[in-house]
Parts: sequence; C-alpha cells; structure tokens
Amino acid sequence: MQRVLDPARIEAFAHRDIPRIRVPDRADVFAKRARRLRQLAGSESRGHGRAIGDYLRLMDVVAEAQQAAVTNLAVSRPSAEEIAQARAHRMPLVHAVGLRRDPCWRGILGQLCDAVLRSREFPAGVRDTCARLRDSRAQEIEAQADALLTLQSAEIDAAAAPFVMSALQVYWVHLASQFVAADVSQLEVPGVCPVCGTLPVASIVRADKDSQGYRYLHCALCATEWHMVRVTCSQCLATQDIAYHSIEGGSDAIRAESCGSCRSYRKILYQEKDTSVEPVADDLASLALDLLLGEAGYHRASGNPLLWQNPPEPV
Repeated sequence: MQRVLDPARIEAFAHRDIPRIRVPDRADVFAKRARRLRQLAGSESRGHGRAIGDYLRLMDVVAEAQQAAVTNLAVSRPSAEEIAQARAHRMPLVHAVGLRRDPCWRGILGQLCDAVLRSREFPAGVRDTCARLRDSRAQEIEAQADALLTLQSAEIDAAAAPFVMSALQVYWVHLASQFVAADVSQLEVPGVCPVCGTLPVASIVRADKDSQGYRYLHCALCATEWHMVRVTCSQCLATQDIAYHSIEGGSDAIRAESCGSCRSYRKILYQEKDTSVEPVADDLASLALDLLLGEAGYHRASGNPLLWQNPPEPV
C-alpha cells in the first residue's frame, strides 16, 4: 500500500543541513517590497479595491525611501561578547524590547516622512501626519517606538504607527543584515524571531534552490526568516486541526493557515505559485482574507507592521 506523506513529515525526514536561518540582504530587501507593493497597488486599483490600492501605493513610496535609508545607514552590530552572551542565554541577538536604540533611527523617520511629503499625491491627513512626526519632540517619538515594540495598543497613534514602524524596520534590518546565519540560533520559543524577538507577519514557502519547499516565518521588524515545519501552527505549535483558506477566484500564492486549537491564523505564501510574493506586502494586500477568517471566528496571531488600528473604545 502506497503511503502519502504530508509536507510536515516530508520536512521532518529531510536532510538536516537545510538553511535554518535566512538573514535579510539590505541591498534589496525594501526594493523588493516596493516593487511588490507597486504591482499589487496596480492590481487593486484596476479592480474594486481603490482604497487599498492607494494605501499600497503610499507604502510603496515609504519602502523606496526605506531602501535609500538602509543603504546609507552605518550602525555597528553588538560586540562579540554581547552576541556570545545572547546565544548562551538563548536570547535574541538584538532584542527589540530593551535594546538601546541609536538616535539615528529618528533621522530615518524624518527621511521617510519627507519622501511622502515630496510625493504630493496623498490625502491631506497623511501629509499632516508626516509633517507632525517630522516636527515631534524626540521624547514623543521614542515613546511611540516603545509602545509599538511592546505592543501597548492603548498608547499607539494608529495614524503615525506605520511610519514609525517603517523607520524601526530600517534600523533593525540593518542590524540583522550584519549577521550571518551561523551567528543565529533558534530560540526555545520557535514562534518569535531569533534575531530581534519580534513576532512574524506571515510565513513563506520558498522555491529557491537551497530552500525549495521549506516554510519560513518572516519577521515583521527585521525581515529575518527562520525555518518552521509545515502544517504546524506558528502560534501554539499544534499539528492537528490545521486548515487552509483562500479567497474564491483569488491568487493561489496566498492562503491563511488556521489552527483549530488556538483559533488563530497567519497567512502563508507560496513562491512556486508566484515568485514575486513578499510577506509584508502580500499580507497587507490581502485584507479580504482577514475578513473571511474573522467571520469564521479566527483571530490574527500577529498584525502587519504597516497597518495599525486604534483599540476599541470601552463600553
């Protein structure tokens, strides 16, 4: 009798020296995201999603500015002693919570806001937010960054959050790009980024030669990717009651992976279906899938770094 193995068991039996960690390449990480956002924005604008298309275009401008900023950034990574200490304690190498940030990241925020203001194609509310951020006191900006990185929802300015988070992404992608995979050890909590300790925005099944068929979680902050066996809940690690959902008539390259145990979900992308998929961009462009999962009683395991919502008002 022939046995058919599911993807999780195939991975479990696979060769052990697959790439477990994929550190970001700062030379093009945001450029790729910008191209994908631009492509998705065009698709939405031609369809029935004009509003989301406009927002994707805004984030395309931000991503282009992120690429310019990260190219010119020069911040040293932690010392060898600090890295060794983090590895010894199975801690993230540059933990987003508690790491002392170089003030240069606020200059990055200014650059991103200036790029939006120069474009002159976005609504007054967006321009006002960028102008306000550009002129804000350092203490106020740092407080917003702390709230975002510690997920203190009540203290987050939802209008400003995508721009503040985008600047933080530049800073942490730069830090992460200075490591090699051998520097990074997976943590005891496999659902958080081993470089910065942030939750993933989505997962992606890679199709390149070295990683073909393997699933990686993609960090929402530093863009590091780390391996996780397929058909496994990335939130609670359950391997039963895993289901996949898609929009009828939508792209085969993106689905939502839901868990019957914890009732959470994250999106999963398939490069073999579309080589241009990008976790942050495609997650942002697939809000219809979020609505579908919400109606089915599931909740997002973690949000998109480029889209924030104010917490509900108390009743």
